[in-house]
Parts: sequence; structure tokens; C-alpha cells
Amino acid sequence: MAMSSTGRSARVTLFAPRIEELLHKYRGQDLFRLEADTVGVAGADLMDGLLRSRPANAEERPTFKPVQGRPVTRADASALMQAVSADVRAALKKPLDDRTDLSGKWPHTPHVYLRDLVFGRESFRFRVLVDRRLELTPKLTWMAVAAGTAMLGKPGTEIPLSNLAARVLDAESYDDRRYAMYLYRRVAAPICFTVAALVTNAVWLGAPFDDDVPNRDVLLEALRLLPPSWNILRVASPEFGEVDGRIGRQDDILMLPLLSHRDPRLWDDPEAFRPERWKDLDPDTQPGYLPFGHADERCWGRHMVMPLAERILDAVRRDGLVVSPEQRVGRVELDGLLEVSGVRVVRR
Repeated sequence: MAMSSTGRSARVTLFAPRIEELLHKYRGQDLFRLEADTVGVAGADLMDGLLRSRPANAEERPTFKPVQGRPVTRADASALMQAVSADVRAALKKPLDDRTDLSGKWPHTPHVYLRDLVFGRESFRFRVLVDRRLELTPKLTWMAVAAGTAMLGKPGTEIPLSNLAARVLDAESYDDRRYAMYLYRRVAAPICFTVAALVTNAVWLGAPFDDDVPNRDVLLEALRLLPPSWNILRVASPEFGEVDGRIGRQDDILMLPLLSHRDPRLWDDPEAFRPERWKDLDPDTQPGYLPFGHADERCWGRHMVMPLAERILDAVRRDGLVVSPEQRVGRVELDGLLEVSGVRVVRR
């Protein structure tokens, strides 16, 4: 693995070889071929044109793509969004408990905190669906879903502690309950995963934070340098060749905010963690800045992720939490979200 220097006190971030190759070989390029049937795109204007050329199809929406061939209807998606939004709003109204201790190994520690804060101490059949280990293989997820569905009694036999879990218990048939259980995983887990990754990256890159820099700007800059959702995949479509003739009819497109976020044509001192830059920049209009997707299709969880992440940074600042001075190296693996793993966070 090659090295890239970031953050305070000469911390070093080691990227997985494939990520390191992308950063060093293609940064500053608009379009490049990654595979015989896959084109990489990192130019801000070209990404904008491609994403505007057609909406994402059902398979390209990670949260609401079909569940074992069963489409997720607009009504189901809307109901799920309303349920989890209500859970997050209720969580954010809770006072920041003085007894909360977020020191430990990150991103695991903030992940567990978020799970309990937003979804309560629900029964094991729900809690396991938010477990980070299920990311290892889809088979584990389906085993957990099937086991949890089999253990569920008739609706109303237990009182769930989240609106999202209530939707599972409202399902009448076994197939509907299994479908609802899987969507519980699809909706609940990304909130915990994404927020935990974001705050871990922010702490790794910049803690201790300057008092005059707001949490919002810290998070926007962490999203720039280490965006948890670092790529956007679109399968081959004829519209893409009309935007750029170098794209063939059989070419899939991998758009890479990971690269546009560090493009020297778009950013001053692009490799530096400088949250103060966001005082004069608008994240909604800044070219090439896509941590939550394109303006036409923003991530559904954006307005939940940011306030939850700010809440955790409030606790970080209150308690003087920093990366252990003994830890100088952080690793970013290629296993899903872009995050620094195994960060040891201690009280200063």
C-alpha cells in the first residue's frame, strides 16, 4: 500500500491498493477506461451531464432496489422514509447524556451508539440487522432476515421501540414480514454505517478541532477528502454516448467523487484538511462535490446523516476526544464505505 499524508500530527492514511491507484493515476482526468466494458469519470461537468441524462433505474438505487426480484414500490419507500425520519427526529430531541463515553475503537463505538440512540434497545432479531458484520456477505444478511422473520410472532405480540420496527410487525404474511425485515436492514443499517464512517473520518483527519470552526464545516471537509459513498455506478445506456462520444453503448459508467473531490482544478490545496474553506463555499452548488449524490437525486438520508454526525461531534468536543497519540497510521480498505478503520479514540 502506498501512503498519503493527511490530518493532524503527521497522521498517515494508507489506502487499499485499488484506491491508491485511482488517486494517483487518474486524479485530474475527466474520463478514463478502467475495464474493457467500464469507463471511469471524474470530471465535474461530465459527471453532471451524465447524471442529468437519465434518472437512476431500480437496480441502481441501493436502498430501494428490488428485494429478491420484488420491486420496492413508491408507497413502500415513502412509508419507510417517514418511519425512519420520525425515529431520527425523536433521537435528536434526546439530551446529550453526560454519561455517554465515546472513547474506544472507531467506527464501531459510534456505530453502536447510533444504533441504540435511533432505534432503541430492540430485540435481538432487529439489532442483528444493523450489525456491521453482515456486510461481509449477502448470505449472512439473508440468514439473519430469515431467522428473524421465523421468530416473529403475530403483529402486536411485542412492542417495538422504533417506528421502523413497527412496520415489520404490521406485515401480515411470512413473505411480507421477510420483505419488511430486509428493508429494515436496508434503511436502518446505512444510517449507522454512514454516520459512524463520517465522524470517524472527521476525527481522524482533524481532531482536535479549532473552536471557531463549526461542526458543519468539519463534516463537509471530511466528506470531501474521505467520502463514505465514493462512487456512483450507472449501467450502460444509449444516453451516455450522446453526452460523450468516447462512451460506448456497452460501457458501464463508474463516476468517482473520490477523485473530483481532490481535483486541483476545483480546489485550493486539495490534499489538505481545511474545513474553513466551507465558510465561502456552497456544498449544494460546488462543482464536482457529490458526497450525497447529484442534485437531481440526492441521497434520501442526507438530512438525517448530518445532524446525527453533528451530535456525535458535539460529544467529541465536549469530552476532548482525539485520536490516540500513539496511533500514526490509519487504513482505508476497499470493503464498502470509505472509512478509516480501527481508529483508537481517547480523552485528551
